[in-house]
Parts: sequence; C-alpha cells; structure tokens
Amino acid sequence: MDTKVDIFDTTLRDGEQVPGCGLNKEEKIIIAKALEQLGVDVIEAGFPISSPGDFESVKAIAETLKEPTICALSRAVEKDITTAAEAIKNAVKPRIHTGLGTSDQHIFTKLKSTREQVIERGVKAVKLARKYVGDVEFYAEDAGRTDNEYLARVIEAVVAAGATVVNIPDTTGYCLPEEYGQKIKYLVDHVKGIENVTISTHCHNDLGLATANSIAGVQNGARQVECTVNGCGERAGNTSLEEVVMILRKHRWLPYTTNIVTEQLNPISRLVSETMGMPVQPNKAIVGANAFAHSSGIHQDGVIKNRENYEIIDPNEVGVDESTIVLTARSGRAALAFRIKKLGIEVPQQEHDAIYQQFLELADRIKLVRDEDLRTLLNQYLATSIK
Repeated sequence: MDTKVDIFDTTLRDGEQVPGCGLNKEEKIIIAKALEQLGVDVIEAGFPISSPGDFESVKAIAETLKEPTICALSRAVEKDITTAAEAIKNAVKPRIHTGLGTSDQHIFTKLKSTREQVIERGVKAVKLARKYVGDVEFYAEDAGRTDNEYLARVIEAVVAAGATVVNIPDTTGYCLPEEYGQKIKYLVDHVKGIENVTISTHCHNDLGLATANSIAGVQNGARQVECTVNGCGERAGNTSLEEVVMILRKHRWLPYTTNIVTEQLNPISRLVSETMGMPVQPNKAIVGANAFAHSSGIHQDGVIKNRENYEIIDPNEVGVDESTIVLTARSGRAALAFRIKKLGIEVPQQEHDAIYQQFLELADRIKLVRDEDLRTLLNQYLATSIK
C-alpha cells in the first residue's frame, strides 16, 4: 500500500537566504502560485518577524493561495509567534513553525541556556502557537548533532504540548544517511505519542548528503520532507525538491508517493532560477541543462537504439521535450547520422565515412558542433564532393 509523503517547500524562506537572491512580494507570489500548481503540500512563505516586507509577502501569499498549507517561521519567542500568527491568519490552512536549537553546541554557545530551559521554552512556544492555529510545527534546530536520548525528551515534551509536526533538521549537513535514518527511527521507537504527529526532515547539503539523508529519514518513518526547488538555500543549499520526488517515483519498490506534478519540475526550476538570478549548474540532477544530454559516442549509440539504456527518467516526465544528442569529438557515427537526419539533409550512405572524418576535425577545433556548424559542414561537403 502506498504511503503519502508531504512535500514542504521552503524556497521562499530558506531558499531565499542565498546572498543576493532576495525576492520581492510580487516575485514571491508568482513562485508561490507555481508551487501550488506543482502540487506541494506546504509552502513556508517566509519569516514574518524578520522584516516588514517579509511580513507583507507572507500575508499576501496566505490570502491568495487556497490549496497548500501556508506556513510562517518563528523563533521560540512570543513576538515572533504572534507576528507569524497575524501574517497567516487569513490562510485557508495556516501553520506556525516554531522552535530553537537542541544540540549542546547551540544550547551552551548560542542560546547560553540549559537543556531543561530549552525544553521549557519549546513547550511554551508550542502552547502559545496553538492558541492561534491548530497546526503547529516544532523544529529542533541542529537535531543532527543532538544526542538522540535528549532529542527524544524534547520531542516528547512538544508533542504533549500540542505540536502536530516535529521537524528534525540536520542544520549543518553533518549526518551520514544511516546516522540520520537511525535518529528518525529512535524517535519513532522512543517518543510517546509520536504516532499521532508527522515527523519531518530538513536537511542541508554541506557535505552533499541532503537528499540521501532525507530519503533515509523517510525510510525510517518521516512523512514530510522539507526542501527547495533546485536545492537552493543557505551555504551549500537544502534538500532538492526535484531529487526527492523523482527518487520516490523511480524506485517503485519504495511504497511512497507524493502529490507533485512532475511535468512541472523543469518549468518551475527555470522560474526560480531566473527570478532569483541563481543559475542551475549544468550537471544538476533532474533539472540541469545536461541532465538529458549525451555526448559520449557509446552513450549516444545506446540512447538512439533505446532511451532506457542510459536514461532512467523519460524527459517528458519532468517537463523536458526530449533528450539531446550533443556532438563533440567523442561522438560516434550513430550520433552524427542521427543529427544529420534531424536536420533533414539527405546524405548518400557512401559519403558518411568521409563526412565523419571532417566532422571529427571540426569537433577537435571548435569542441561543440552545433546545428548551424553541422549544416555548414554538410553544405560545403556536398557542394564540393558530390558531382
């Protein structure tokens, strides 16, 4: 039986923290509407206390969107929580996301507090938030570096106080997948009342493990994944929405589903990239420019014969028109013939070897042979060599 995993998108909050990539209210609303069409379950619209502009953006999104839950972030501070509540009060499905650090590193050096005081602050924050909304998420910041026994105490206390979702962030991207998965499992096995709430992952990518850690969390009991489009976010970024969704979709033996309309993944990737002014690296999984491009002769021949030889995802599945056969000096005869046919130029079969040799010389010289380059080469060859 399939098990639903909620997709919590924080592109507009955590994703926007990339230096130089801030969004204005109008841009946030455009992206929020696209996220709604994408099918995300929860949109973290911002951090209302942080600035008047962010408050207005969260308020506008809460009043505009109807389908997803609209979430506002706050610290475990009374003014933060009341401001968040005010910003989302007109949302169809409002949620307040509050919390504080739980690792000894955060407790003793950042909060200058004690373990017991942190539990008290967390419980107080959740109880206050519950006065305004029925859906309260608690984040245990730096849970990745929090010892499991104490983390379980914190989570049990906030669940008893009324939290409906508990977020277990790997804030510094430190955990290994097995370690993070076991952390989620420990909470499932040791926290009283955990079966009545949703466990959420929120993983950062400092060591390149955000997606792997999120999947490990799901496999061990988490039913919400916090992520961003293109994996954008502070420092090395957050868990990539498109990666998590497609992993769950392609590994059909995993009994998990999402509500994401995958054909919208590439369009929203481009929208976020262009709006934030943050280019997507060409080799980025799922949405990078090279994700469905093939330049090796061996790969090109295999893909031309049967796409599934080298592609586990149909490009149409994620909103890409088709795979791309890229012509370089590594390309083989099959790829050249394929691209010649795509251009609609008739070339006698006996001329293919000679054209291929000229193509290799051109490719060595200019590295990437585009359609216009190939068309010029063919026209010149056919004009001078075929009588």
